[in-house]
Amino acid sequence: MTADAPLPARPATLEDVAGVAGVSRATVSRVINGSTTVDPALRRVVEEAVDATGYVPNRAARSLVTRRTDSVALVVSEQERRPVSEPFIGRMFSDPYFGRVISGLLEVLRPAGIQLVLMLADDQASRTQLLSYLRHGHVDGVVLISSHADDPLPGLLHGTRLPAVLAGQPRRPTPLTYVEADQRAGAQLAADHLASLGRRRIGTVSGPQDMPAGQARLTGFLDALAVHGIRDVAAAEGDFTHAGGAAAMKRLLGDRPDLDAVFVASDLMALGALPVLLRAGKEIPEDVALVGFDDSSAATACDPPLTTVRQPVEEMSAEMARLLLKQIGRPGEPMPSVIFHPTLVRRKST
Repeated sequence: MTADAPLPARPATLEDVAGVAGVSRATVSRVINGSTTVDPALRRVVEEAVDATGYVPNRAARSLVTRRTDSVALVVSEQERRPVSEPFIGRMFSDPYFGRVISGLLEVLRPAGIQLVLMLADDQASRTQLLSYLRHGHVDGVVLISSHADDPLPGLLHGTRLPAVLAGQPRRPTPLTYVEADQRAGAQLAADHLASLGRRRIGTVSGPQDMPAGQARLTGFLDALAVHGIRDVAAAEGDFTHAGGAAAMKRLLGDRPDLDAVFVASDLMALGALPVLLRAGKEIPEDVALVGFDDSSAATACDPPLTTVRQPVEEMSAEMARLLLKQIGRPGEPMPSVIFHPTLVRRKST
């Protein structure tokens, strides 16, 4: 093969590629369809021929044979039944968590040639539309972010028989594979750290108590403090948003103005809570030690930078993508769920 092979006037075909590469049409087909049985040196020859001829695979024809769309859906499910400080879509795009999830997914999906489709489900009508879309074979699988404990979507998704992975362990039993960080253990790290600093007048801005993550972080924090002999803990519920963190911090200070430490159950809420503390005349960390959760970009946007519990969202998301691709490639084979361990990242807020 020569680098200056003439380009056909019409769209290149598999036969054109085979002729330039000096191999059979079947070999070209195996390379283009990602077969792992082709010798690496022969694969390079075919790939060079593809580049030289300008061949573009016919994805529509391929999908008829493979029954694959080469796309997966990232479904974000939310239930709008409680008062929140901003609309669902606004919250999603302002929360660093979602950007980290997408980054981790694309790290695995893009090299595999898989497109990511973002879909939102925040009411009955959107869930019905979503399920219709999935059942009509528009994607090969689903990664589901489902935040509320009583969300019906995990069960409905299982009924579609599509390969699926959940971001977080669902409260209701389901056969679906999930990837989770140990939320309770992360909150225990925050409690142990604050107690080790000698702080005793401790409060918390919790996450929403109708969400598994909010519940687990609160119970893990309170249980760990109890081990240290600290049981009088003030709490105000937030909604995992910047504005919600500010509002909850105001309530918490109103109840316990003598606080010397606060665990805020997300970095984004901590970013909202910090100015409230400063306006109340509290020095951080001299008067109040502050710990967040996530280790997102919001933690380093705080002044002073925020001590926080790191859950490795990008790594978790990459694992979700790998598990999903395995399910797609091995239909019916059970895949194990995976739990990641959080760590404490100490910065200048404690």
